[in-house]
Amino acid sequence: MSKKMRGNLMLLLTALIWGTAFVAQSAGMDHVQPFTYNGIRTLIGGLVLIPVILFFDRIKPAEQRLSAEEQKSVTRNSVIGGVFCGLFLFVASSFQQFGISMTTAGKAGFITALYIVIVPLLGVFIKKKIPGIIWLCVAIAVAGFYLLCVNEGFSVSMGDLLVLCCAFFFSLHIMAIDHFGAKNVDGVRMSCVQFLVAGSLCIICMFLFEEPTMANIWAAKGSILYAGVMSCGVAYTLQILGQKHTDPTTATLLMSLESVFAVLAGWVLLNESLSVKELAGCVLVFIAVILAQIPLPVKAKKN
Repeated sequence: MSKKMRGNLMLLLTALIWGTAFVAQSAGMDHVQPFTYNGIRTLIGGLVLIPVILFFDRIKPAEQRLSAEEQKSVTRNSVIGGVFCGLFLFVASSFQQFGISMTTAGKAGFITALYIVIVPLLGVFIKKKIPGIIWLCVAIAVAGFYLLCVNEGFSVSMGDLLVLCCAFFFSLHIMAIDHFGAKNVDGVRMSCVQFLVAGSLCIICMFLFEEPTMANIWAAKGSILYAGVMSCGVAYTLQILGQKHTDPTTATLLMSLESVFAVLAGWVLLNESLSVKELAGCVLVFIAVILAQIPLPVKAKKN
């Protein structure tokens, strides 16, 4: 299996975990406030990666181990990348949690998914060439998300603007992972650092702006543990590892399947019904993702 295919599969699994985690996150928010929920689950995501890092360091064959100077460079790049990614993750997740409380879930899902448009637009500003087929895929996916997520008249509220800010910072998060992933970094270490940074900032805000209680946190323990271990520890790490071998615009299309998986998870786990309109939206998004994976023909060089 090629590195690109492995990367795509990692991002597909990332979307699946994020999509199914919406069920857990929805239940958890019934007991705790946004900074409390994000802070604890994100710190858990970072802490569960520490033994993973130690384990992989221990079992790594001697011939693959780096010299002291090389290891120092990898650690430095991983920490710097993790700090930047953690800052973007903290801001994006905070905007999302507060925005969701002020708008409908459907509109929030659609607006968040607009990062599939923002990422290629940011790519244009840094002079990254985006193939025409990818722009077509983005347009198809946006139409699909509208059918999938928006069931009411579309108007712009303060909550919608907050979620749009979330989509922008998630786009910066994706671009930061692409930037640092191209350097000599350890993906798991970088992921661990980003969670510790984002989680620490959320915990500070929790004590400043919220009134957490152990009783409420304990009531949400199942949701927090699932989101911390799977959505953070596993999925975000897979995102970093997968993006090393995938173009950021294609990566956003793959990861945007989280909304489709969320709807399907609600259908399977919560017995929620799917309308013809929502099914059509799912189909359009899947078509966009499949089209994005079709290799483009290579032009023959003229002699």
